[in-house]
Amino acid sequence: MSTPKRIYLCLAHMSGEEQKFIKEAFDTNWVVPLGPNVNGFEADLETFIGEQKSVVALSAGTAAVHLALIACGVGPGDEVICQSFTFCASANPITYLGATPIFIDSERDTWNISPRLLEQAIVDRVAKTGRKPKAIIPVYLYGMPAKLDQIMEIANKYDIPVIEDAAEGFGSMYNGRMCGTYGKYGVLSFNGNKMITTSGGGALICPDAEAKNNIMFYATQAREAYPYYQHEQIGYNYRMSNICAGIGRGQMTVAAEHIAHHKHIHRLYSEMFADIEGIELHTNPDERYDSNFWLNTIILDEKLRIKGEEDAYRQSVGGAVGGVGSTTHAAATPHTDCEPHRNVEALRIALDKAGIEARPLWKPMHKQPVFASAPAYVDGTSEWLFKRGLCLPSGPCVTDEDVAYIVSTIRDNIIR
Repeated sequence: MSTPKRIYLCLAHMSGEEQKFIKEAFDTNWVVPLGPNVNGFEADLETFIGEQKSVVALSAGTAAVHLALIACGVGPGDEVICQSFTFCASANPITYLGATPIFIDSERDTWNISPRLLEQAIVDRVAKTGRKPKAIIPVYLYGMPAKLDQIMEIANKYDIPVIEDAAEGFGSMYNGRMCGTYGKYGVLSFNGNKMITTSGGGALICPDAEAKNNIMFYATQAREAYPYYQHEQIGYNYRMSNICAGIGRGQMTVAAEHIAHHKHIHRLYSEMFADIEGIELHTNPDERYDSNFWLNTIILDEKLRIKGEEDAYRQSVGGAVGGVGSTTHAAATPHTDCEPHRNVEALRIALDKAGIEARPLWKPMHKQPVFASAPAYVDGTSEWLFKRGLCLPSGPCVTDEDVAYIVSTIRDNIIR
C-alpha cells in the first residue's frame, strides 16, 4: 500500500463558505478588529457551546489565557496552578503577569491534571506561602476531558477560580456538557491545526455579559471614555480581526462535521490497532467522557522493538517540532534529560520517511529548562507518557485509506 501525498498531523479544511464572509468584509470595508463577522462569530460560538455564556473573539488562545488571568486578579508575586502536561501557551501567560506557575502532574486515565495532586498542592502552597493560588488551569489534552467533577469540587472547596484550557477540546464534552463551560472562564483556540480555524485566533468563554465587556476593555488597549486616548490601566491589542472572524463563521458551518470525522478516524485506529501487541490507543475512559479526538495518540510498550532504533538520536533534527514559519534555535545536542524512548523516535523517523507526520506528546512543563525553578507536584505520570507516546494524523483531510496506510507502515516497522 502506498500514498502519493504527505499526510499531515492535523490541518484545517475549508468549508467553502469562508469566501462569502471575507468578501463581505472587504466589500463593506470592515477590515479591522471589530465588525459584523466578529459579532456573528461570537454569536455562533455562544450557540455552539449551548450554555448561558458570553464569548469574546480574540487574536489567539494564548491571549485568552492571559486575559482570563487578568480577570481573575493575577499579578506579580501570585501563584497559579497549571497542568504540567501541556503546550507552553497554557503556562507562559502566567509569567507575563509576574506570577509563578505551580505545575501539577497528570493522572493515567485522561492524561490531564491529577485531582489528588491538585488538592495536595493547594494545601501545601497555603502552608508554605500563607496564600491560596489565584487560579487553576486544567487542560483537555488532545481533546480529552479532564476529571471535571473532582476538579470543580476541589476548586469550589477552596474558592479558587478555574480557567479551562479547551484549546484542544473544542466540541469535547463531559457528562453531556461542553468543555470550557465548567469553570469561570474557558479558553478556545482557532490556530491552523485546530478543530476549526480562523488561520490564527482564539476566544474566551465568559460567565456573563459584564465579564465579557471587562475582557473586551483589556483586549482593546484599555481606553477610558474620553474624547481622546486616556489610559489608566495597561491594555492589549488582542481583538480578533473581522477578516479572521469571517473565516471562523465559515468554519462553524462544518464544525460538527469536523468533530464527527475526528471521532470516525479514532474508531478506525481502534479497529486497526486491536491486534497489534505493544501499542495502546488512548480512548475515552468511560461514558462520561466524549473526546473530540483532536489528535489520536498511542503509547508504545517499552519492550516493543522498531526498525532503526540504533540510529535514533544519532543526529540533531534540522528544525523544531511545530517550527514551520517560525524561528528556532539550533540544538546543541541530540539529547535532553527527558526525551522519548528510542523506539518512539525510531517510529517517528520511519513514519516521516513514509510521508506521514507524527510527533511526540507534549514534553511536561516541569521538565522544560525555562521553568526549572517553578514548584511542581509530580508523581512521574506525564514523564512516563511523554517517553512512550506519539501523536498520529487525525485531521479532516485524513482519509480512511490514509489511516490504513499509517497503521500498515507502523506494523511494517515493528520487529517481531
